[in-house]
Amino acid sequence: MNDIAMKYFKNLITTLFCLLFVAVLFSCGGSDPDPDDQPSTATVTISTPVISEITSSSAVAEATVSTSTGVQAKGFCYSTSSSPTIDGKTVTATTNRMSSTLGNLEPSTTYYVRGFAKTSNGTVYSAETSFATTEKVSELDAWVAPSYVDDYRAISDWSKRNQWNLANVHDPSVVLAEDGYYYMYQTDASFGNAHAAGGHFHGRRSKDLVNWEYLGGTMSTPPAWIKTKLNEIRAKQGLPAIDNPVYGCWAPCVRKVRNGLYRMYYAIVVDNYIKSGKQNNAANFDNSWTERAFIGLMETSDPASNKWEDKGYVICSSSDKGKDGWSRSSTNDWNAYFYFNAIDPTYVITPEGEHWLIYGSWHSGFAAVQLNPETGKTLKELGDPWATSAAGLATNGYGKRIWTRGNSRWQGSEAPEIVYHDGYYYLFMAYDGLDVPYNTRVMRSKTIDGTYTGNETVLTHPYKFSAGYGWVGISHCAVFDDGNGNWFYASQGRFPVNSTSQPDWAPNAIMLGHIRSIQWTKDGWPVVMPERYAAVPKVPITKDEIAGTWEHIDLGYKYGEQKTSTNMEFASDGNITSGVWKGGKWSFDASTNTLTANGVELKVQRECDWESSPRRHTIVYAGINGAKSYWGKKK
Repeated sequence: MNDIAMKYFKNLITTLFCLLFVAVLFSCGGSDPDPDDQPSTATVTISTPVISEITSSSAVAEATVSTSTGVQAKGFCYSTSSSPTIDGKTVTATTNRMSSTLGNLEPSTTYYVRGFAKTSNGTVYSAETSFATTEKVSELDAWVAPSYVDDYRAISDWSKRNQWNLANVHDPSVVLAEDGYYYMYQTDASFGNAHAAGGHFHGRRSKDLVNWEYLGGTMSTPPAWIKTKLNEIRAKQGLPAIDNPVYGCWAPCVRKVRNGLYRMYYAIVVDNYIKSGKQNNAANFDNSWTERAFIGLMETSDPASNKWEDKGYVICSSSDKGKDGWSRSSTNDWNAYFYFNAIDPTYVITPEGEHWLIYGSWHSGFAAVQLNPETGKTLKELGDPWATSAAGLATNGYGKRIWTRGNSRWQGSEAPEIVYHDGYYYLFMAYDGLDVPYNTRVMRSKTIDGTYTGNETVLTHPYKFSAGYGWVGISHCAVFDDGNGNWFYASQGRFPVNSTSQPDWAPNAIMLGHIRSIQWTKDGWPVVMPERYAAVPKVPITKDEIAGTWEHIDLGYKYGEQKTSTNMEFASDGNITSGVWKGGKWSFDASTNTLTANGVELKVQRECDWESSPRRHTIVYAGINGAKSYWGKKK
């Protein structure tokens, strides 16, 4: 072969090789896919959707997709018309076991639903199902009344304490902590003395003021400093030491000082006679008064831990009769030795940052003592707890008297609770014996230790609506707010004495915690709602709802009497056509929830009707007129 022929042959071989390479290249991946090689829509199946959790505005759809191969998107399509498609409303899912919420639905409407799976060859749909949304439910209709029982004897003992909720509550103090819980602490009093098993100053907590979790005692045993301090004082009086004092633990007051610091002032009474040191009972009476009470202090950084560190002595009961004036002629002698009785503390931090302790019970009134903000102890160093005059006691650091019910040395007033609101310090106090006649009064002052004025208005009183048994012993209150302008009143409540309304009547020793809402009148006075707080939604009240029959109670003071309700009719034309205010007029300002009836300003709000069976929501009112309050409930 000559050179020219050889060159031609080589070029031909090269050209053929290139053509073969290109053909192989295109056959391996460069050509369009064969439709026969793709997943067919026929290989993807979807089960018929199952619909659950249907409400007036939503529902949950569930279905299963058979495979994920070739599926680009999946979920549900839905419409108010049959055969919905992905061109309408859809909601997607991420797994083959699809579960999605269909939202923004209209109430009382039928919807059609199909599952879908989108592939490159088209969209696969499931069989269709349908459902109807429910009627729209108002907040009031959705509200569920509290179910706990008032007669808690069946769960009153210590072994059932986790079921107590507000059972076995006495002299409560409440604080809202930084963790969003309300914490409640109390006196060691309970039905059947159940608390004796679990320490002192028991606590519980709640997020909603309705459902409470029991936490237990905050103090295991009375601290040793009490006996030491007691016998130091007795030694100065020339009296023998008491080896085993009998203690009573009473009426704590808890406050948040700042984030990470909470203080609890507590009272411990020594129930031994001064002269002999023997325990207080009829057989041991030695013509002396019983020993003094002490107020101490505990602190915690975290109420949820229920661990409190004792900080010791703050103040004790003091006398204006000198160190030796403790003689008592008989048990009918009420000319008490102690001028200031160191129980029932309340702790106030003023807007200016001053810290004050107010205390006192049954003797000569209430005392105010300024505290050191850093230590929580008295700002002034205390002298001897006796003098020959009230002025001498003030000089010794035991405080200035800011309130007294009268000139008696044994007066039925106790449990001062002071809060600041809109330029005034409000002094809430308990009057009379705690078994039945207990009632709450209020006064106010521009200064924490100033003159408290007002009509001694009765805010709570033994009462009874037409149904149920009513309540007595409603006082020794805690007053607190939620930081958003909503105020509350907490106290004990007791069953009436000697009731014949049912054969197995629960005794007066039942002590159930009560929480009520507080509203404020245009003149700045608090009123306490008649029915207990139950977190009823604050749906606006209309004038039309005011018209109708009400149960009305006049809380004018009557010692030990359970005030009962009478019917009153508010006609739709603004006239009062029956009841004690018959012939009067009424009007309603919905912007302030104020009902003016027969010239009396009444604050109105929704609350639970605890006397109805089953319990339901209703409307109540509370107002004041001079020294008395009025309560009402819509029938």
